[in-house]
Amino acid sequence: ASLSPGGAATRSSISPSLWSVGRPEATVSEANEEEEQAATGSSVTPFSRTPGFSYDMSATPSAPSFLTENPAGDGGLLGVDAGPRLTGPTPSQSRFQVDLVSEAGAAAEDRSPSSDGSATAQEGPATDPGAGGEEAKGRFRVVNFADPSEAGSAASPEGGAPGEGLQNGDTVMSETSLHSSTGGQHHYHYDTHTNTYYLRTFGHNTIDAVPNIDFYRQTAAPLGEKLIRPTLSELHDELDKEPFEDGFANGDELTPAEESAAKEAADSKGVVKFGWIKGVLVRCMLNIWGVMLFIRMSWIVGQAGVALSCLIVAMASVVTTITGLSTSAIATNGFVRGGGAYYLISRSLGPEFGGSIGLIFAFANAVAVAMYVVGFAETVVELLKVIDAIMTDEINDVRIIGTITVILLLGISVAGMEWEAKAQIFLLFVLVTAIVNYFIGSFISVKAKEPAGFFGYDGSILWENMGPDFRGETFFSVFSIFFPAATGILAGANISGDLSDPQMAIPKGTLLAILITGIVYLGVAVSTGACIVRDASGSLNDTVSSQFMTNCSDAACKFGYDFSTCKSSKDGCTYGLQNDFQVMSLVSGFGPIITAGIFSATLSSALASLVSAPKVFQALCKDNIYPGLGMFAKGYGKNNEPLRGYILTFGIALAFILIAKLNTIAPIISNFFLASYALINFSVFHASLANSPGWRPSFKYYNMWVSLAGAILCCVVMFVINWAAALLTNVIVMGLYIYVSYKKPDVNWGSSTQALTYHQALTHTLHLSGVEDHIKNFRPQCLVMTGYPNSRPALLDLVHTFTKNVGLMICGHVRTGYRRPNFKDLANDQARYQRWLLRNETKGFYTAVFAEDLRQGSQYLLQAAGLGRLKPNTLVLGFKNDWRDGDMMNVETYISMIHDAFDFQFGAVILRLREGLDVSHIQGQGSKHSLKPEKNSIKDYDDEESKAPTQPLLKKDKKSPSMPLNVSDQRLLEASQQFRQKQGKSTVDVWWLFDDGGLTLLIPYLLTNKKRWSDCKIRVFIGGKINRIDHDRRAMATLLSKFRIDFSDITVLGDINTKPKKEHVTAFEEMIEPYRLKEDDMDQDVAERLKNSEPWRITDNELELYRAKTNRQIRLNELLQEHSSTANLIVMSLPLARKGAVSSALYMAWLEVLSKDLPPILLVRGNHQSVLTFYS
Repeated sequence: ASLSPGGAATRSSISPSLWSVGRPEATVSEANEEEEQAATGSSVTPFSRTPGFSYDMSATPSAPSFLTENPAGDGGLLGVDAGPRLTGPTPSQSRFQVDLVSEAGAAAEDRSPSSDGSATAQEGPATDPGAGGEEAKGRFRVVNFADPSEAGSAASPEGGAPGEGLQNGDTVMSETSLHSSTGGQHHYHYDTHTNTYYLRTFGHNTIDAVPNIDFYRQTAAPLGEKLIRPTLSELHDELDKEPFEDGFANGDELTPAEESAAKEAADSKGVVKFGWIKGVLVRCMLNIWGVMLFIRMSWIVGQAGVALSCLIVAMASVVTTITGLSTSAIATNGFVRGGGAYYLISRSLGPEFGGSIGLIFAFANAVAVAMYVVGFAETVVELLKVIDAIMTDEINDVRIIGTITVILLLGISVAGMEWEAKAQIFLLFVLVTAIVNYFIGSFISVKAKEPAGFFGYDGSILWENMGPDFRGETFFSVFSIFFPAATGILAGANISGDLSDPQMAIPKGTLLAILITGIVYLGVAVSTGACIVRDASGSLNDTVSSQFMTNCSDAACKFGYDFSTCKSSKDGCTYGLQNDFQVMSLVSGFGPIITAGIFSATLSSALASLVSAPKVFQALCKDNIYPGLGMFAKGYGKNNEPLRGYILTFGIALAFILIAKLNTIAPIISNFFLASYALINFSVFHASLANSPGWRPSFKYYNMWVSLAGAILCCVVMFVINWAAALLTNVIVMGLYIYVSYKKPDVNWGSSTQALTYHQALTHTLHLSGVEDHIKNFRPQCLVMTGYPNSRPALLDLVHTFTKNVGLMICGHVRTGYRRPNFKDLANDQARYQRWLLRNETKGFYTAVFAEDLRQGSQYLLQAAGLGRLKPNTLVLGFKNDWRDGDMMNVETYISMIHDAFDFQFGAVILRLREGLDVSHIQGQGSKHSLKPEKNSIKDYDDEESKAPTQPLLKKDKKSPSMPLNVSDQRLLEASQQFRQKQGKSTVDVWWLFDDGGLTLLIPYLLTNKKRWSDCKIRVFIGGKINRIDHDRRAMATLLSKFRIDFSDITVLGDINTKPKKEHVTAFEEMIEPYRLKEDDMDQDVAERLKNSEPWRITDNELELYRAKTNRQIRLNELLQEHSSTANLIVMSLPLARKGAVSSALYMAWLEVLSKDLPPILLVRGNHQSVLTFYS
């Protein structure tokens, strides 16, 4: 592709396929059309055709030099990167724009000496624009992946091997690809300089992308960046529409922690990553082979015998193996970041369990450092005692040596993971040497060692030691002493962030470590039991002469020793399995190596714990679950080392080292670890039970029921080891769980808790659909026509009061007046207002529909809202206060909605407040043009338009509204908040004039059951005849008592049929005057035409026909003014109008005259199915 010297691109010199792919809207036919035009030489100016499509021509003068310079030489690998580079697309350009260079590279590829699919550039301008297009036809060009900054050095001479950093199959990125275009969300643009993305797919030009791993990344990763696939809107929307803003798919929002991870990953040079051996196997083996192996294993054999010792090892191994399998399943269900046990549990069970275990697990690891260091210090002090070199006294020596040791270990840790790993390898070598040294020694029987009880392998000794000989211990107490030696299986998982491939390393390393250490423990148990007796005096004088041999029954007698005095004497003996903790040193080929092994075991475990604790704590702090701990989230250096966490761990460890007595702390640590194991096992069971499509671990050797058994086993072992510590652990976990649940951290990790909640909701909803409704279980399930939920707060609050925890509430919103409805906006608003309801603690759902008019929209909602049995059965409307001001067709629509509700067998409820209900004009959202409420001054919420999807939808705004409100608006605002306040000692007046099934009575009963309305008494008003007032009152009292509904008073209205006052009748006639048809004063044809065009008009005939009903509404208003003018709420039977017989203007006039100038009034009409029953 060439550029003319003046800087204008000539049409003929640019490949036709380039133009069509450059704009998202280009179609195949357009591309063909342009190719024809190019062939005939006619000029096409694509800049004018495509909105939002532009080339940055400012760099034109220097462009030719980019095309001709190639310092790496012809055919050099990635040679085009080695020279000066074109800048990548800026955010203002289309992200599907293809640079001119890429087409040049494609054209030149034919003549390139190394045509291996790499993007190359040739010296001189290209002359054959079509060649490259055909060359690339039907496939993406795949280029080797290289670190951008090393692209130049990676270029090698023709035919040379690619640079070390290159890996086939990944896309090339330039420096511009890490360009953040929106606040907080990284949008990575293609560097088309080296990669012609979207050029030809399946033989034609398209921007539709083929599957690619980089579309599925959440953040930058070592082998590629987060790319964004074309959105559905960009592929599907019409040409004149702006493409929608790019966003992340559901659940892929980047938390601040993940954003920082993206930045870290971008700078991935020099990061130390470990394989499965160094990272997991070595760590786990070192952590599992603790000091127990050398100084407690022989004692356990002495107490429990060989058979039960093997059972103890096997039981512990079963618990750890099940946990290892569960860990492997979770670790292979998606990419694992740093944080070990915390990360695995929190991402599986959610932040509540994850947060509580994360804190406990980090603390347990910190205290474990102290425990291991004190174990080391005590061994050193023992050696000092032997040579009589105690510095002060034993306990202070432990403190001094422990402090020095932990400082040295901290130094190794802070020096970096590489140094720490080298130290671990050295310690493992020492440990393995000590174990081998013991086994070699066990085969060499030395005469001098016989008085101490070591006789070499012998069947009689093994048989004697086979059974238990508990002295002051029980099976479970011995088990509890051994079990901590089996923990440590999460040492590898805890540094998951430092593993090169955690999904492969964690299962392989952990399970192999459990197997190897288990075999060694069993080997030591059998070996010690087969060659050492339980009791020995250490004295050469305890030999037995041949004549006494007959009385001697012990295994030692066979070798000429009689240690029977050990059992009879008070002090006992100091040698043998039961008495000597250092018996393995005695047996070994070279004693000091066992001491070195003890040092190695303690120091390696301390070092592993010292690294694990800060890493887990750092991951916990990054997720910001506990406010105030954020400072520990900061990492330093290439490996993002948590130096602050190291200092904190060091401080905790030092505090416990200074106590120098860890017998009380050790069981708590074991319990903390076991609690983590139990939850890891439970996570697998829970995830499998939830049956979420997202749960598909690549590690298949797990079973949900085995995991559940593992979780139960862990809990049992906790109580076996120390029931008090187990109770304490459970209390701490529950306390933290409740705290995190209460704080509700703003995170969404797609946990199995969410999946199970969905699963249960679906199951119960389906189950509910199979059960017939029963009167006793009737609940008002309301479809409330609120519009935006915050635009009619009084309506929302009142309905929420009687549906909260009782029935369903759906806020219906009909969006009208759109020539072309924007469904994406509708979906966004759905999520916005659902969050608004949640933040306002309103238990309801928001559902919006687009429709031609309000009636059509309400019909959609009446038909489709809800699910199964969770469907609305009552339509709730606000009263149309302004019905006389606007178009009367709106009144026709409004009344038709009520008729539709009855047609659908719904109940209908209308709320009227004297001041009105709609406060949207105060919020600046009054018109249909404004889709989003700008300010909701009801609760001083401010609608924050924020890019970050995890931020709260509506925040409190301290500022007062900018414009002072007029008097009517001020009253409206006060009235809209009245149902949020505690209602004083007043009444709820129920005018139950017509039996609608009992809904008119049920709603006030549910209201007065709530705390806000509990001080209000129910007064019941019924119609009756003047001569039967007492009878009617008693009948109603009986009915109410059978319904078990409390009431304070029953009033029978004997004068309900009295004629209303003349002035009120006159006022009514004046009100309806403009809406009358007056057909008697015109021709019949003209009257019919007018009635057809304006169906709301009141005919003289219907006015006369319904004169009595009209008078009753006027009279009822007089009675309401007389009896209920001080009530907090009036609930009254809604008058019915026969569909088609009563015009909407007359019906509206009835409702107006009935409810005007009154306290808040709720007009209720059930669907005439019973909702109350007095049968049990």
